[in-house]
Amino acid sequence: MRIGFIGLGLMGKGMAGGLQSAGYDLVVHDLAPEVAKPFIDRGALWAGAPSELAEMSEIIFTSLPGPSESEAVAFGKNGLWCGLKSGSVWFDLTTNSVEVVRSLHAKMAERNVSYFDAPVSGGPRGAATGQLAIWASGDYEVYLRCEPVLKAFAERAQYVGEVGSGTITKLVHNAANAAVNAIMAEVLTMGVKAGLEPATLWRTIRTGVIGRMRTFDNVGNRFLQGRLDPPHSALTITLKDVGLALEIGRENNVPMRICNLVYQDIAEAINRGWSNRDSQSFLVLQQERAGVPPFAISAEHIAEIVAAT
Repeated sequence: MRIGFIGLGLMGKGMAGGLQSAGYDLVVHDLAPEVAKPFIDRGALWAGAPSELAEMSEIIFTSLPGPSESEAVAFGKNGLWCGLKSGSVWFDLTTNSVEVVRSLHAKMAERNVSYFDAPVSGGPRGAATGQLAIWASGDYEVYLRCEPVLKAFAERAQYVGEVGSGTITKLVHNAANAAVNAIMAEVLTMGVKAGLEPATLWRTIRTGVIGRMRTFDNVGNRFLQGRLDPPHSALTITLKDVGLALEIGRENNVPMRICNLVYQDIAEAINRGWSNRDSQSFLVLQQERAGVPPFAISAEHIAEIVAAT
């Protein structure tokens, strides 16, 4: 089975590497050809355009920044549409919009191509180690046939439902993550402003009932360390994801007041020129408002707290 992979960025390179390590024949394409060299050195073939990759592949994976990129890869100049074969399968790993994935699914069906929206969760580290969740939605029988391929790079491959279900799942997850981080910044700055030392405060609340669920842990990876550059995931991606989640809320008449406030904070941080800082960088706005100096707990101290609690 020959597999095509488009998008060898922070996430894509790890997932493509997992497929190659599992022994699958790989065809790769990226806007930056130099990132494909490690894969080509290990036997992968290079495709000069998405159309060429589609002609050479039975299963196609795309890992792209967002909806506009998915549409461009599909229907742009020398896009997938020009080379797709009847019976092929496309797993779009992009965090996308529901409208776009449903449109792509319908259009691909015209060519007897099975399209799946299949966003992943786990970040670049998870992509590199295979510790990913993948939430796929589309035709169930085709999913079952392809599931072993998905498990080559994702330990938790799951079928979610009809097309769009995986995207909704991912946007619920990412909007919740951004909102929880914002709440953590608010209460931590309150506690520090009231006189507590940040590492002590974080260590202590981790032993409470909510803390034991590890709800508070994500801010320890970046925000509490003041380690926002270079990014683990860029803030502009978080703006896109929360915005897409709010779009679903509007379409379904669901008020999302807290997430709207979080979106406004992220947009304010973007307007400061922080687009390419870490996704947690918008939490710094709360520190400024509270008059609390930036946190700078060392990674070693964070690890000690995690181990002890």
